[in-house]
Amino acid sequence: MSTWIVMEGIVMVEFFQALGDPDMVFLRYALMLCLVASVPLGAVGTLVVVRRISYLAAAIAHSALGGIGVAIYLREVMAWYWLTPMLGALLSAMLSAALVGWVSLRAREREEAAIGAIWVSGMAIGLLCLYKTNSYVDPMGYLFGDILLIQATDLQLAGVVGLVITATLLIAYRPIMAVCFDAEFAAIRGVRSGWVYFLLLQMTALSVVLLVSLVGIVLVIALLTLPPAITSMRARSLWQMVLGSIILTASFLVAGLLLSFVWNVPTGPIVILLAVFFYMTSLLRKRFRSKG
Repeated sequence: MSTWIVMEGIVMVEFFQALGDPDMVFLRYALMLCLVASVPLGAVGTLVVVRRISYLAAAIAHSALGGIGVAIYLREVMAWYWLTPMLGALLSAMLSAALVGWVSLRAREREEAAIGAIWVSGMAIGLLCLYKTNSYVDPMGYLFGDILLIQATDLQLAGVVGLVITATLLIAYRPIMAVCFDAEFAAIRGVRSGWVYFLLLQMTALSVVLLVSLVGIVLVIALLTLPPAITSMRARSLWQMVLGSIILTASFLVAGLLLSFVWNVPTGPIVILLAVFFYMTSLLRKRFRSKG
């Protein structure tokens, strides 16, 4: 046991040494992305949980694969080198958010089917485009994350997106909170709840794209919803819930990145398993306290 601890400690030291290695620039990009994305992801994730639109966020996230596939196809076939996969995912997610918002607000029947159609059509388009590229790109890295996919341009885009989300939350805090808790009452008080709802979905789209390259499209929704779910068990106010979600999101991301380096495994699944473990632990602790 002591030998195993010593070996793990040595590998952890190697991790911090690798951060300064010029050949391990992707590791520094991944760490910076963890820190940059945790603030908007934790804040927007809290709103998603409070508003109970996790299934809409999942549809938006999965449809981002369509934008990734189209971007890679146009880069290779049409030489549109300015169109990065992250930018393609961003545009696709925002378009899907607008469609999902329109369907959820306007559809009178079969809302789930329409949202499901948006969900799967985005993934289908993405897979077809990836298959038709000159050099077939494995979609697994985008579905489940791959830190080797993170580029400097992706980090810059994440920084801009993070600033936009944070500024939007600060400026439109009150109407967003009103719509999240009671959209009908907010509308009676004069809040344009429909537009605010669209804004919330767009921020959700921006948030999920931030970590597509690190944890993947399939897993990012868990990271968007689990930290707020954990903090909601003990938080006494919305601000405590937001702050706790940001701290937990950053902790899960950084710890997952470190453990994936130590154990030589993919980062995305480790991050999600950490979040699930703490969620289940918190849930069991809450139940034991209620019984006691």
